[in-house]
Amino acid sequence: MTKKELYNKVLAYFEQAMPVAETELNYGNPFELLIAVILSAQCTDKRVNLITPPLFRDFPTPEALASTTPEVIFEYIRSVSYPNNKAKHLVGMAQMLVKDFQSEVPDTLEELVKLPGVGRKTANVIQSVVFNKAAMAVDTHVFRVSHRIGLVPQTCTTPYATEMHLMKYIPETIVPKAHHWLILHGRYVCTARSPKCHECGLNGICKESLKGRIKDI
Repeated sequence: MTKKELYNKVLAYFEQAMPVAETELNYGNPFELLIAVILSAQCTDKRVNLITPPLFRDFPTPEALASTTPEVIFEYIRSVSYPNNKAKHLVGMAQMLVKDFQSEVPDTLEELVKLPGVGRKTANVIQSVVFNKAAMAVDTHVFRVSHRIGLVPQTCTTPYATEMHLMKYIPETIVPKAHHWLILHGRYVCTARSPKCHECGLNGICKESLKGRIKDI
């Protein structure tokens, strides 16, 4: 099976199995999603969704968040990972939105990564989910699943290399959805420990069950 054939089979399976695939973070506008994605770094979406309602209620705009302090925000987010750093990032992010972006979430990678707490992965999530751009955010699930299935070679040892390889083969029009397919598959089926191979629709297609029969082209 060639790499192109593998991609075609995998994407066709996901399209049929998950016709609707979207972020599991709760949000009502781009600003709220940006907050949620910053908080989700090395933290579960479930945990983030538990703490964001009061945060969104009390700081509904960039101006409101920019005018408070990290110490205040810390009390709202203390149960997430790295709450001190994230509190500083959230206030700094809001201040930059107000100062440099007219309180609007920017839509380009170059502008998004200027914001405190926003790296390439977070920027790609915003581009994909909010602006429906062909941006592939590679988190731990995407990285793991892409390698296990055989979508990327073992030489893709970084999130960036994995992103570039995936973008070579996935049609731009479905990149935003494919990002969620890989995340959700990794979260619920192709888990880090004890993957549920026996109930996986890709069993018999992925690299783990076709050792040595997939070749790069």
